[in-house]
Amino acid sequence: MIERTHLAIIRQLSRDGSLTAAARSLHLSQSALSHAVRRLEEQIGSAIWRREGRHVTLTPAGDHLRAAAERLLPQLERLDDALVDLAAGDQGALRIGMECHPCYRWLLRVVEPFLAAWPRVDLDVIRQFQFGGMAALFQHEIDVLVTPDPIQHRGVAFSPVFDYEQVLVMAVNHRLADQASVTAADLADETLLTYPVEADRLDIFTDMLRPAGVMPRRHKTLESTDIMLQMVANGRGLAALPGWLVAEYQTHLPLATARLGAGIAKQIHLGIRRTDHERRFVTGFIDLARGLDRRRITRANTAPD
Repeated sequence: MIERTHLAIIRQLSRDGSLTAAARSLHLSQSALSHAVRRLEEQIGSAIWRREGRHVTLTPAGDHLRAAAERLLPQLERLDDALVDLAAGDQGALRIGMECHPCYRWLLRVVEPFLAAWPRVDLDVIRQFQFGGMAALFQHEIDVLVTPDPIQHRGVAFSPVFDYEQVLVMAVNHRLADQASVTAADLADETLLTYPVEADRLDIFTDMLRPAGVMPRRHKTLESTDIMLQMVANGRGLAALPGWLVAEYQTHLPLATARLGAGIAKQIHLGIRRTDHERRFVTGFIDLARGLDRRRITRANTAPD
């Protein structure tokens, strides 16, 4: 059968034109090269080369093999490189699962430097906010889980990459806009706008309203951050969102913020399978997320005193 070594020999013979030069290029002895070609000729039942003085030329069968070698060997060499890259963690696809709406906007700040640093790695973001992130990790549907609420499991390693504070956001002319902080009772007569997530996963319910035995007058869900904050700016309700996210919208919307009680501190965590620590581009993504310039974001992490 035709082997990769045979193709390499035929290609080199065609390029160098002599047994001695081809053997030297391939780091083989001349006898080893001649023996390999002779065995191939016996297998295919046809001569591959003929001598012309000190030089050799390829027969029609040899020339046919040379054409195949010129086509196939580069593909095999690229495959070799790809397998080395995969083993080293330099090539592949990174699938990121999102368990929170506002995290997506934060993620965009990491994507650009990551793609520049890892040109052989493709990236995909799965924004299915109702899916089970831990199950998706274990089933290899995603490689990185972005969440503010990590669930500890021995098979998953979570890394905190960004600290922020959840704040109440309202229109600048709202009755609570001048308060540095608000209590649960302040929200009893308000319309609360949230993402379409179970109340058990919303900090304003679990950390503030339910412990105080208070519920807002109305609870409305919206998928879009842009629409939600447009509604807030127009006095249609209040929302609890990361301070850094609200700061981005305050540049063009009339919004005010206040601390939720004594403050609700949060972190964005990245979760990966512990077995993926050897995949360099996975850990490289986490390192980039940790090193992201936070100066502009941090200024918005807390509500005004």
